[in-house]
Amino acid sequence: MSDINKQKIVDSVPQKGFFGHPKGLFTLFFTEFWERFSYYGMRAILIYYMYYEVSKGGLGIDETSALAIMSIYGSLVYMSGVIGGWLADRVFGTSRALFYGGILIMIGHIVLSLPGDLTMLFISMVFIVIGTGLLKPNVSSVVGDMYAPEDNRRDAGFSIFYMGINLGAFLSPLIVGQVAKTSFHLGFGIAAVGMLLGLIVFAVTKKKNLGLAGAYVPNPLSPAEKKKYSLIAGITVVGLAVILGTTIPAGIFTLDVFITLVGIFGITIPTIYFIVMYRSPKTTATERSRILAYIPLFIASVMFWAIQEQGSTILAAYADKRTDLEFFGFEISPAWFQSLNPLFIIVLAPVFAWMWVKLGDRQPTVPKKFALSLFFAGISFMVILLPAYFGGENTLVNPLWLVLSYFIVVLGELLLSPVGLSATTKLAPAAFSAQTMSLWFLSSAAAQAINAQIVKFYSAETEMMYFGTIGGVAILLSLILFVISPKIQEFMKGIR
Repeated sequence: MSDINKQKIVDSVPQKGFFGHPKGLFTLFFTEFWERFSYYGMRAILIYYMYYEVSKGGLGIDETSALAIMSIYGSLVYMSGVIGGWLADRVFGTSRALFYGGILIMIGHIVLSLPGDLTMLFISMVFIVIGTGLLKPNVSSVVGDMYAPEDNRRDAGFSIFYMGINLGAFLSPLIVGQVAKTSFHLGFGIAAVGMLLGLIVFAVTKKKNLGLAGAYVPNPLSPAEKKKYSLIAGITVVGLAVILGTTIPAGIFTLDVFITLVGIFGITIPTIYFIVMYRSPKTTATERSRILAYIPLFIASVMFWAIQEQGSTILAAYADKRTDLEFFGFEISPAWFQSLNPLFIIVLAPVFAWMWVKLGDRQPTVPKKFALSLFFAGISFMVILLPAYFGGENTLVNPLWLVLSYFIVVLGELLLSPVGLSATTKLAPAAFSAQTMSLWFLSSAAAQAINAQIVKFYSAETEMMYFGTIGGVAILLSLILFVISPKIQEFMKGIR
């Protein structure tokens, strides 16, 4: 898009009205607030809904399968962002993509709010995965569209926007978790209402506040491409329907097979990305060097997210079954622990931002920050094995151990997540800037695909071995990354 067209979009957005920022930030702040409210509210209770007995309102799935499904679910959500970004760039435009995504997410939550079986669960997941893939990567793009490249309010605007994300993620487990004590379906219903509120805010204020931001299609399909991709999509849908329609009844395509396939895709897709970018004639020698530097950072990111994302699987089950939920005479919902991550981010993110400004050129390099993040992730798992070591495997543990574990992993997240986003934009080859950002998010997809394979090794009997092994591997990788960080920095060719 030309600079003239970009300026037209910026000029179409009312530039004052929300804490000194464009009015459209109000629209996107509350849209994303309610989307995250619905998603994290649903996620906070979904694992319990799957493995609780039918008599308690659950589906009665065995715990290991429930943990694996939850991991695969998270992996597919991140993978779908690649497709959602493509559809926005070439078909819908970001504004319509995120609105359609919100509708699909709401439908998914409505399906969950209805009494049903495993089939209903999978149907809801399909809606939410596709919907989140359309909404999540595109809402941030619309935020960027509202500011001119040289506008010094841009970073502050994104900070306000991300505050909305974390506020929604913080509040929803507290509310939905409490309601779910009465009924899981009522909890999912509240998540659906949250998404509906987000859609209403977006629809009512979009025209007035957003102007042309997100309304254009950056790289629309030509008529010939529309025919080509429609044919490919049609063949794919029909082919999948035939394959699944024959293999599922025959007992060939099972849940275990699906989990294995997603695991393979989770590793294969990023690998293909790296190979294509490295071998492309559009990639310069300097950019190839930076791609090589990015590989160990990507691996570290996968290891980190493999631990962090277990907060909604293994640690959620730990909160439910191994934690004393009576605290000072007050009964805690296990879902409430899901609010700790966004709470700590809200509190600590400004501290880290201040710290990096204060340190200036003395702050650690990107590879060393990644090494430190892995170290904290490993320690967060080591902390969880201590209660069993001191008190025994069958003793309910003080909830403060879980609080400490979540706190420590957030320290690592603040060293890796914002730093990784920034490093990705700097290290990306010019011809693959958007794809490299997709690659960054695929590190979380790969992590959760791996988690789906390893959660089967967790049980009450293997608890200490599980946390100790994964935590120990993370700490070992952090030390290796720290040692080789000068070499990685050399390959980054001047990028800090």
